[in-house]
Amino acid sequence: MDDVQIEELKQNFWYADWTFPLLVGLLSSGVFAGTHMYYVYGIGAFNEVAFVSMLRAGIDTGVYGAVAAFGASFLFARVIEGSLVGILDIGGAIMTGVGLGIPAMFLGAGVLWPVENFFGALLTGFAAGLAIGAAIILARKFTINQGNSTFGADVMMGAGNSSGRFLGPLIILSAIAASIPIGIGSLLGALAFYLWGKPITGGAILGAMLFGALFPVALA
Repeated sequence: MDDVQIEELKQNFWYADWTFPLLVGLLSSGVFAGTHMYYVYGIGAFNEVAFVSMLRAGIDTGVYGAVAAFGASFLFARVIEGSLVGILDIGGAIMTGVGLGIPAMFLGAGVLWPVENFFGALLTGFAAGLAIGAAIILARKFTINQGNSTFGADVMMGAGNSSGRFLGPLIILSAIAASIPIGIGSLLGALAFYLWGKPITGGAILGAMLFGALFPVALA
């Protein structure tokens, strides 16, 4: 495939950078609407029972701090992960972050319309998804894209919680593709977390971020 064909393929809908935020927006819109259904009718949330029970406790008591912090932390971690390895964890970022964290922050602040109104939920979820997708696309231009690995958005949505344990080696390989120092940092972080008895995925991400800050890759 020559350069002309590659450039033409980049304009294809499925390979365009702007397609990923659009798809994340549509997915987030549906998940946020599911939370609206749960808030209004008591059924319909796209999440694990244990996580939804945190939202239920907030609805019953009017205190949303715990579920808001829980969901927002998941969302923040998955956005960082997506920009580094090109994989957006739907379970953590969309289902937990958009489906629980963002609605809980609205409810905790006394802003009820985005959660109480169905069309408001669709619009709010779509806007949140667009922001998440755009953040990943923009951030990865300074991370994995520096390795010139592929073209287009090159971001996959999936990698649920049960398969997240297998992301560690992929993160390390992706970090090595970006630069040798970043790869070494990712490897050392994964080793430290392994010795600590924690999932190596978090260590690989933190190590890559630390060494990436210390040894930045110059843009071509």
